[in-house]
Amino acid sequence: MKKGCKYGTHRVIEPKGTLPQPALKVDNTMSIYDNELLIDVTTLNIDSASFTQIKKACKGDIEKMEEMIFSIVEERGKMQNPVTGSGGMLIGKVKEIGPNFPDKSLKIGDKIATLVSLSLTPLKISRIKNINFDNDQVDVEAQAILFESGIYAVLPDDIPEKLALAVLDVAGAPAQTERLVKKGNTVCIIGGGGKSGVLCSYQAMKNAGPTGKVIVVEYSKENAQRIQDLNLATHVIVADATNVMEVYNKVMEITNGEGCDVTINNVNVPSTEMTSILVTKDDGLVYFFSMATSFSKAALGAEGVGKDINLIVGNGYARGHAELSLNIIRESETVKELFSKLYV
Repeated sequence: MKKGCKYGTHRVIEPKGTLPQPALKVDNTMSIYDNELLIDVTTLNIDSASFTQIKKACKGDIEKMEEMIFSIVEERGKMQNPVTGSGGMLIGKVKEIGPNFPDKSLKIGDKIATLVSLSLTPLKISRIKNINFDNDQVDVEAQAILFESGIYAVLPDDIPEKLALAVLDVAGAPAQTERLVKKGNTVCIIGGGGKSGVLCSYQAMKNAGPTGKVIVVEYSKENAQRIQDLNLATHVIVADATNVMEVYNKVMEITNGEGCDVTINNVNVPSTEMTSILVTKDDGLVYFFSMATSFSKAALGAEGVGKDINLIVGNGYARGHAELSLNIIRESETVKELFSKLYV
């Protein structure tokens, strides 16, 4: 059996010398190296920005969406949307374990969710069985490779698979919220009605406590009402986050002109960078979880309006993020019911 690099560089076809995520093409041959896992994949959870782009490009035509997904994987050897650059994650069963894969507790047949992006995961799809518009999930017959450095979670027994997949797909967002939001903070969550938004809202309310404020900006009236009904925010603004001044004026009214200590951006459309920046007070911070973010727009835009704030790139990994996010489902019956209704 061939020896592989910890970070999967042995799978990179083009350009040589780079890592699998930024690579244009990876080797998706489904015979493992000594430090890899082979996974029989059942479901892909395409990340929201990517799924939205594919859906719009195909005008909601399922056959065309299937063709586009097959085409991306055929061209790149992985599910990395060439427009958004993003991927998603998957669930499946462990089929084969390389002798030098570091986790010796993992067994063939274990059901796992990968916690690294599909944008770096070698993937081969033989059949697409279903595309679900409600939860961005694609049921497949497929196989994938996980590198030695790849993180994953064994699926819990007490939470249904599809529900766990929906939660784990965005686990980095509530985990970072838990780190960033302090007691008494004023927090703005832009795009609060989706998976990551709901989990972040719950965690922000928990961290900020009764002396803090959690302001959710949501485009959908239905989603905004849901946030209000579930008491996941102290204030809800129904607005288009790409309309910078509308959102800015409403947030300033709520905060008496002070702005927010922490802003968390979860939207799946571009051009919301300046909204996030303007509603944040000097010395505050913006966490861009959204993969629709242009980081050059954010950096240059903050400079252009004279904002001395911290801009944080949305790293989807934080230590303990899987357990923290799954525990929200265990703690909150209302969030569990909502996720079960929307994503299972």
